[in-house]
Amino acid sequence: MSTKPMDAHSNYVDGDWTQSESGETFEVRNPADETEVVGTYQASTRSDAERAVEAAVGTQDAWAGTPAPERGGFLRATAERLDERKEEVTELLVREEGKTLSEAGGEVGRAIDVFHYYAEKARDLGGTAKASSAPDRTLGTRREPLGTVGLITPWNYPIAIPAWKLAPAIAAGNTAVIKPASAAPGMTRVLFECFDEAGLPAGVANYVTGSGSTIGSVVGEHPDIDAVSFTGSTAVGTSVAQAASEDLKRVQCEMGGKNPTVVTESADVDEAVEIVGVGAFGTTGQSCTACSRAIVHEDVHDEFVDAMVDYAESLDVGPGLEDPDMGPQVSRSELDSTLEYVDVAHEDGGTLETGGNRLTGESYEDGFFVEPTVLSGIESDMRIAQEEVFGPLLSVIRVDSFDEAMAVANDVEFGLSASIVTRDLGEANRFIDGIEAGVVKVNEKTTGVELHAPFGGYKNSSTNTYREQGDAGIDFFTSTKTVYTNY
Repeated sequence: MSTKPMDAHSNYVDGDWTQSESGETFEVRNPADETEVVGTYQASTRSDAERAVEAAVGTQDAWAGTPAPERGGFLRATAERLDERKEEVTELLVREEGKTLSEAGGEVGRAIDVFHYYAEKARDLGGTAKASSAPDRTLGTRREPLGTVGLITPWNYPIAIPAWKLAPAIAAGNTAVIKPASAAPGMTRVLFECFDEAGLPAGVANYVTGSGSTIGSVVGEHPDIDAVSFTGSTAVGTSVAQAASEDLKRVQCEMGGKNPTVVTESADVDEAVEIVGVGAFGTTGQSCTACSRAIVHEDVHDEFVDAMVDYAESLDVGPGLEDPDMGPQVSRSELDSTLEYVDVAHEDGGTLETGGNRLTGESYEDGFFVEPTVLSGIESDMRIAQEEVFGPLLSVIRVDSFDEAMAVANDVEFGLSASIVTRDLGEANRFIDGIEAGVVKVNEKTTGVELHAPFGGYKNSSTNTYREQGDAGIDFFTSTKTVYTNY
């Protein structure tokens, strides 16, 4: 285990906490109170990132040769150390990203579970035995690591997403270099402190902070990186995928969403409002799977809108450490973007039913707080119904039939998560068959996924190559070798 530096906000390269050669740093501030500096991190250079890749490549063969159950043991030890620090880490997540205490605690718990899960999956790594068509011959497959992988992660789930990329990569025998989002890098730093305390061998996992244009380009394009896994916006993910494909790297990008919940005429309206409300306003709407569009049958539309307005207005908004219903947006730019989309919707003919304003005064003054917002009178061709809004803004679209609801639900370039609220089994199954989304839910919110099930989207929500989580996580980080043995 390396000696933890006085400045805990260093990079972690080849088993050591290191400063950037640039000597420059950047600050991360509390989105509930921008006067508070939560942490200072390295503004790393391209050379810093290249050294991290070199370290990962240097230990690649030794790590691949480590027995898989032994690799899993390091993940288990990491999970145990993270669990010991859960309360502290949860508070840091709140202060750095803005989630409520309940949301942050759930996310830290998810990261712990992910490491335990892949610690056990490491025991199952192997292959399959097939029947050979010839005598005196065996036929089978084996799973082998890809080599060194580059990971680029977002700020909205700053510990869960790094966990579900790092854990399967390491379990499968790869070495890794990760570049976390600059808005919330502290959670990844905590994971690396736990790696260090667990005795993970030097060079297996490396962590470098800095700008996406500088560090992200190295992680995504370096010739010694064998695969890239990215989560973030569609625009950046598309660029990452194109750059990685130039030298045939394996690539996996999970990107944006414009997720619908269809509310049919048979739905229980109170249940629908709860499902849509949690999906739209939970995590301040800052989730790629957040419900952005409620597509509601005309027979229940007015009742739904009235109840949804009551729901939104009942939510307690405040600093995450007070554990309200909804915290702030992560930054001023995200807040400004949400408010801009309210104006865009109004200009296009939408009706602002409630919200749409920045919250000010008292505990709101120095934070990025916005009212939960409900818009009605939205048409499918409006910008607000087509473009991703990463904030607590729900557009309600009226339809006159199930078929129209399906057409509207699919009338976007995204296809990540989608749900339906109905008491008609036929409608539920028609929805499952016809919806263009990678995650489909019946009578559930669009947000929230199980760690042992595949996760990913259709259309511009994904590169449509490999899924994440569960067995799919191992699939991405391994290559299959087919072996014929004539004895």
